[in-house]
Amino acid sequence: MPEPSFRPEDETAPPRPINWNLLTSHDLEQELLALNRWVNWLRLEYGLPASEVPPLWHRHPELLWELSALHLHWLSAYDAEQDGSAPLGWHRDFADARSRLRDWVAASGTRRDRDRPTRQTPWPGEPHAQEVVEQVIHDREADFIEFVLEQVQAREAAEDAFYANIDFETGEIGSGT
Repeated sequence: MPEPSFRPEDETAPPRPINWNLLTSHDLEQELLALNRWVNWLRLEYGLPASEVPPLWHRHPELLWELSALHLHWLSAYDAEQDGSAPLGWHRDFADARSRLRDWVAASGTRRDRDRPTRQTPWPGEPHAQEVVEQVIHDREADFIEFVLEQVQAREAAEDAFYANIDFETGEIGSGT
């Protein structure tokens, strides 16, 4: 089994909440890579089962947000300027988070060897066109890299579309038509 590669000194910026919806493409890539390193360290350090942290956690927004919050809490609790009891608080909250992670994993249907998109429940009047197809996980690392590239390219396309609608003479943003 590989040694955990995460070391606290890898983190140099002050901890801050991450709104995954607002990151630039570059920041999105960096934050996904940092979170992936930490989640890998966490699952190995604490011997977490796939029922709490499945291999394709990154493909499930509910897991990404939960693990991101847990990471931020860990960074804050183990900050050198923090109170000495902060790690104990983190462990208490970690126990609660593990329960939520189990709930998220059960609801999403992702497992150690197979994954499917989290089912979405349509509200009355909404179309329901989501096809839920389960896939075998062949190579977790390759999937993570593919996921990061897909997310960064989508964010870059959104940024390009935004900037294409800016009138640099007036500073106004066009309607995109």
